[in-house]
Amino acid sequence: MPETGPIATQASAPLTDGALLRLVGERRPEALGALYDRHAPQLLALARRILSGAGEAEDAVQDAFLYVWNHAARYDPSRSSVSTWLVLLTRSRAIDRLRHRQVVDRVHESAHRDAPAEGHASPEGIESVFIRERRERVRRELDNLPPEQRQVLEMAFYQGLTQTEIAARADLPLGTVKTRTLLAMKKLRSALRTEIRQLL
Repeated sequence: MPETGPIATQASAPLTDGALLRLVGERRPEALGALYDRHAPQLLALARRILSGAGEAEDAVQDAFLYVWNHAARYDPSRSSVSTWLVLLTRSRAIDRLRHRQVVDRVHESAHRDAPAEGHASPEGIESVFIRERRERVRRELDNLPPEQRQVLEMAFYQGLTQTEIAARADLPLGTVKTRTLLAMKKLRSALRTEIRQLL
């Protein structure tokens, strides 16, 4: 993806949400980053209230912004403001995650209750094989990402850096780091759909 410069403003005034969303529709990643910076704190707070966990809340917000990136044209200004639309998208994705978590918990409880007391195979051995296979698959898909997207994910996952720290270390705008992360995660989720279902 070609790099783009900072978003132009008129008379030093920040662009409106609607203007940013139109730029997102033109595939301007810096506009998505600006929209994220503006609304993420409120959306994260909402998702945390629903999910009671920071990790899943961040995933729900990322899911919402991935939807915005892919479907910006579906926003209807006659029905709601951009901020309200983002709230509705985030709330929907957080509730979906909550429902999925509850279903998974019930399945796990049922499986644990119905499992035989003894088995002939070592669960730890089988699990370790699956973990190694999944790790290798994830590594291959990381290698297939564009270098700039792979860089931000590796810095986050393997070095434990926050997006702000990645931006400082890589000398990139924070919005660019966030956009690259969103796009990379979208590609990984698509490529690893089967593995994700198995993990869940």
